[in-house]
Amino acid sequence: MGITNIFSGTGVALVTPFRQDGSVDFEGLARLVEHVTLGEVDYLVVLGTTAESATLSKDEQHQILRFVASENADRLPLVAGIGGNDTRGVAAEMQSRDLTGYQAILSVSPYYNRPTQEGIYQHFSYLAQRSPLPIILYNVPARTGSNMLPETVRRLAQEQSSIIGVKEACGDLAQIHDLIQAVPHDFQVISGDDATALETVKAGGVGVISVLGQALPEVLTAIIREGRALNYSKAEEYHLQLQNLMGLIFKEGNPAGIKAVLELLGICERHVRLPLVPATADLVAQLQVAMRQFYPISARSTLKFG
Repeated sequence: MGITNIFSGTGVALVTPFRQDGSVDFEGLARLVEHVTLGEVDYLVVLGTTAESATLSKDEQHQILRFVASENADRLPLVAGIGGNDTRGVAAEMQSRDLTGYQAILSVSPYYNRPTQEGIYQHFSYLAQRSPLPIILYNVPARTGSNMLPETVRRLAQEQSSIIGVKEACGDLAQIHDLIQAVPHDFQVISGDDATALETVKAGGVGVISVLGQALPEVLTAIIREGRALNYSKAEEYHLQLQNLMGLIFKEGNPAGIKAVLELLGICERHVRLPLVPATADLVAQLQVAMRQFYPISARSTLKFG
């Protein structure tokens, strides 16, 4: 199987579980890795935005990368999140990290600096020539303050062989369609939003890097699997079941919502690090109601319902 093909289907952007004292909960992380693996997801993304990587120390990041690789034990492909707005610093980090067991790097478009399209292109060209692993671009304008346009992605896809795909979280279906039409046929367009995942697949994308999928991996994998098999009615039926939850988990920010769901599943507690705050009791109550319909699907979990 080619390197690009292993990132088709359903990937999950893992949270970083914390204990009440703010330390990393490695036991919870082990349970999470096992939960999504048994749920038959296709690959794991470590240290993405959902992992609260911005508030993890370099030492914690190193420990988490090595811990997930050990727990995974070569069962699933792994993607490491390494990105930032200091191009040379990101390149140095890519080269210095111990990425044994990882198959690719997910790198976010530079944030805060708000570079032009040419600046984004030059940033990723620089990284592509220095990265030890293939790169998946990550476009998330709501967080970065700039939008990586389809033409920029096309240039990178055509000119840098080590850039193999893009996680597209612009939320604009018209842009997603334009992107899929612009890039080479073997370039991976991956949805970065659960809400647009099925439409991205229907347009020619290869799957999703999901947040909700780490709570309900069986359902998310079913949506993507049926969508890629052109069984759209079945995929849409599953998607409709999840639509309410997709909105709720982002109601008070990410990953506060998904961590509250994982607490309901008995996987980890809902602690986050400042400046984020945990999900409110009101949201937890709404999530508890929304999750009840999935109890039979998630029978492996010890759900704290009722």
